[in-house]
Amino acid sequence: MKNSNLAQLKSELLPILKARAFFREKIRLSSGKESDFYIDARRVTLSPAGANLCARIILEMFKNEKMDAIGGPTLGADPIVGAVAALSYEMGKPVNAFIVRKAPKPYGKQQQIEGPLLQEGDHIVLFDDVVTTGKSIVQSIDVLSAMNLKAAKAVCIVDRKEGAREILAQKGCELIAIFTIDDILN
Repeated sequence: MKNSNLAQLKSELLPILKARAFFREKIRLSSGKESDFYIDARRVTLSPAGANLCARIILEMFKNEKMDAIGGPTLGADPIVGAVAALSYEMGKPVNAFIVRKAPKPYGKQQQIEGPLLQEGDHIVLFDDVVTTGKSIVQSIDVLSAMNLKAAKAVCIVDRKEGAREILAQKGCELIAIFTIDDILN
């Protein structure tokens, strides 16, 4: 395995994000806001190098903290929480992964959270690829809360710095960004 130094891993991921995921164009975001640029992180998180680097960065960031499970809103969380689970298992410190659906399935067990059973008291970290207002993570927090579960931390690849940090703080959840938009624009 390559050097697990956080700064080194981030320096490998940043140029990939800039080259493959950043676009300067007018676009409407999921928050409803209009922007002059777009970050399509799935172009990175669904690639072998991008998924691996993101997972290694997250595991490095949380290496001194208890993390029983990582999950978040589908589709932004799907590839990375799976990569974190796989890599954590290989490293001998397994972390469960889960996905939060926008709504419960209308069939089967009608679950809104998919993955291993989460339990009260689990140290849960939420993940989303790019955050603007934090709306998707807030929805995940609310789903967990209805099940008596709490996520005290959330991590994202890019924070667009448009209010998510503050909104999540009001929900008792700290946002940790691998990068901010300033890193992408510079």
